Amino acid sequence: MSSKEKTLEDLLIEEEVVTQNEIVLYNDDVNTFDHVIETLIYACDHTAEQAEQCSLIVHYKGKCTVKTGSFDDLKPRCTLLLDAGLSAEII
Repeated sequence: MSSKEKTLEDLLIEEEVVTQNEIVLYNDDVNTFDHVIETLIYACDHTAEQAEQCSLIVHYKGKCTVKTGSFDDLKPRCTLLLDAGLSAEII
């Protein structure tokens, strides 16, 4: 096995170990589209288009994954969503 193949094998193994969590945003009858969009832009670094698409998915489907990543990255983002009055959780 060449060193390049060994490095690639080690990288693939490392990628499998990294766990990705998700912030799931849930629909409610309280918040406006504008508020949800502005909050997603602020808390999750969404573009305006991403935030609008997520807000529509939440509205019609009841929920949407709005951000994936490590728990340590997602925790403060989820807290911002919750503090803004949105319904969200990390799964």
